[in-house]
Amino acid sequence: MASSPPIRAVIFDIGRVLIRVDLSRAMAGLSQAIPLTPDELWKALQNDPHWMDWQEGRITPRDWHLHITKRLGGSLSFEEFTAAWNSALDPEPIQPEEFLAGLARKYKMAVLSNTDPIHMANEEARFSFFRHFPVRLYSYRVGASKPNPLIYREALRGCKVKAQEAVFIDDVPAYVDAAKRLGMHGVVYLSPDQLVADLAGLGVKAG
Repeated sequence: MASSPPIRAVIFDIGRVLIRVDLSRAMAGLSQAIPLTPDELWKALQNDPHWMDWQEGRITPRDWHLHITKRLGGSLSFEEFTAAWNSALDPEPIQPEEFLAGLARKYKMAVLSNTDPIHMANEEARFSFFRHFPVRLYSYRVGASKPNPLIYREALRGCKVKAQEAVFIDDVPAYVDAAKRLGMHGVVYLSPDQLVADLAGLGVKAG
């Protein structure tokens, strides 16, 4: 039996893998000016008819702000809305930068995330580790979200590797399973130590 080709690309999810996310902080901030509890607000956002348009880049940040304030009420300015939205992001990254830098010395590096332009403008300006990820696949740029195979294929194309030459890391098992169905290796993220061990099991080690 032919052996598997060596892994040449390491593809990371962002939220809860590279950056801690606490949605309750954002919902608490938004609910100060929108007449819903934080839990009610999050459910309303997820069930909003334009939620996927927002996640997949079919609505601009300012139009999203206008849509939400018109639909749910509230008087937040765009700047206040943006600040509250970004308060979900923890300022301290999860992974040590030296670990990511070590991987980048040996492998092609990519991030692949279901995300929006407000969050990513903040994250790319705030976190220096993004310099280790020359390939960046965001749902709002691609026009597709995980687990749609399209976004994974775009990541492979960006890294110029075959599926069998890539490993995808995500905290959501269903998104890892979607990558595996395309032939990629997959790691369900639990902790930094577990990630290092699971990658080593696949022959992937920082340089």
